[in-house]
Amino acid sequence: MTRNPALPIATISDPIKVALLTEDPLLRAGLSSLLAQLGSIDVVEGDSAEVALWDAGVDAQKTLGKMSELRSLPMPVVAVVGDTAHVAPVLAAGARGVVLRDQVGPGIHAALAAVRSGLTVMDTALATTLVPNQPAHHTSKEPKGRGELTERERQVVQLLAEGLSNKLIADRLGISDHTAKFHVNGVMMKLGASTRTEAVVEAMRRGLIKL
Repeated sequence: MTRNPALPIATISDPIKVALLTEDPLLRAGLSSLLAQLGSIDVVEGDSAEVALWDAGVDAQKTLGKMSELRSLPMPVVAVVGDTAHVAPVLAAGARGVVLRDQVGPGIHAALAAVRSGLTVMDTALATTLVPNQPAHHTSKEPKGRGELTERERQVVQLLAEGLSNKLIADRLGISDHTAKFHVNGVMMKLGASTRTEAVVEAMRRGLIKL
């Protein structure tokens, strides 16, 4: 976990002021009940919140359309996602924590407290989607990637971070599906990535993605 030094560390005993941001009434009711049981959490509205518990939703297209909403939130955010494919987009959009929708439980208190203190946290089940397992016999460190991205490849990796498919990337950039696939493969090769998610994470590390 990493900490933002610009954020003050609140006293652990202070109640965490949390805003619940979801359009799903069932999820809101479930989260409200859970947070009430945990104690040391005050559910508040708007800018008075210290942390937002933000629902990415379950519809893939709607989730991608909500990234601008996530970017505009003034407080640190723990995102609740229903699909591992949404991890990279919500991190690229500025979320400080990510948890799986169907695994939200008492541990959410620790996640909210950590994010309030400036840390970045992630559900253990999601961490493996960002760092693929390496074979046990693999001990040598190979160079990461094979060169700098072109301007077009930078545009492609930015769209990958938004969760777009090759077809949607092609539509957005006005190129053919084949050309989009070619650029995606080039991005993955240069970033030393074996998956699209890993490519986004490496691009984030290099500062190639605009949050």
